[in-house]
Amino acid sequence: MSLKIDKTKCMGCGACITVCPYDAIVIEEGVARIGEYCQLCQACLSSCPEGAIMERKEDQAAVPSEDLASWRGVWVFAEQREGRVAPVAFELLGEGRKLASARGTELSAVLFGASRNDAAELVKWGADKVYYCGDDIFRGFADEPNAELLSRLISKHKPEVVLAGATAIGRSFLPRVAARLKTGLTADCTSLDIETDTGNLIQTRPAYGGNIMASILSPRTRPQMATVRPKVMKTGRYETGRHGEIIDIDAAGIKARTRVLETIKATESGVNVNLQEADVIISGGRGLKGKEGFEMLKELARLLNGTVGASRAAVDEGWIPYCHQVGQTGKTVCPKLYIACGISGAVQHLVGMQSSDVIVAINKNPEAPIFSAATYGLVGDLNEVVPLLIKKLRERKGGQ
Repeated sequence: MSLKIDKTKCMGCGACITVCPYDAIVIEEGVARIGEYCQLCQACLSSCPEGAIMERKEDQAAVPSEDLASWRGVWVFAEQREGRVAPVAFELLGEGRKLASARGTELSAVLFGASRNDAAELVKWGADKVYYCGDDIFRGFADEPNAELLSRLISKHKPEVVLAGATAIGRSFLPRVAARLKTGLTADCTSLDIETDTGNLIQTRPAYGGNIMASILSPRTRPQMATVRPKVMKTGRYETGRHGEIIDIDAAGIKARTRVLETIKATESGVNVNLQEADVIISGGRGLKGKEGFEMLKELARLLNGTVGASRAAVDEGWIPYCHQVGQTGKTVCPKLYIACGISGAVQHLVGMQSSDVIVAINKNPEAPIFSAATYGLVGDLNEVVPLLIKKLRERKGGQ
């Protein structure tokens, strides 16, 4: 469903603009126009004195049901970085197995650019089939060849569901695939489910800055495509004796106008900022009271071979870049150790880190919500506690 404006009735009075909570309506050449920010709240319908705004119902028969039935199977795009399969692929295979079992269909993985041994590993992680292409054009990631080959495979084999990680790679090229196939794509999902009778994928993701969770369906197009946040799904079951089929794919005709010359990992003061693959994360919040506090956390992270995270409040203050943000509007993480320094524990932050193996909270307020999620809590001034931790760690490391 969408909204449309009857230009023959609209008088350009602006009454609809006044009631629109999303600033989605503008007046152009004396006539109202509904823009891309419309959230279909329908507040404007009753406001129009001329009745010029009305619902436009989509054609329910746009895709015949028999065409939808021809799409079968669940696919996981297994991204690789520098020849290694990214951990998010194993998480998606675990979730993909649940969806495939619910639909009574096969689970397949798609792997470009890694080794054939990596393809065999994906079978052990749960894939029934692996569509594999080891052509050199996929060694360094580029959008064009990945989008082209994946689009070809989807058009030929017609999977019902296609999943990828909501990583820099997944967010970069999967929208190209969806656009080529003229289908929908739900980005940054935190939960997936499926309607067994219809096959509709229920794709849940945060919306409105994490204030609500939206469940999105694509009932009239296939494939149903979604990117999923790393670390929100549990990895699948690894079975050493599991057998599956590896299908070699020819990359003939695949071209790229760009070439990756070098990959440089982002670091700050010698601390890697890849939060989603870190075993140890030291996060800071508003309690640090400024940029200087994060220098102290970087030193602690260096001693623990970890990285630095942050709450949204600290990022919004400009104390540290967004790439460090943990939470519903940042990155979801699951390290072995998460130390929260001066973070009160808003629900949006807790959602992003509460599955960590061990959580240590340092906060002056004994009533801070962060303590409800903490394995260990320290009620005290972080500016006293953290320097003591750094001192003890240095002593253990021989003063390094």
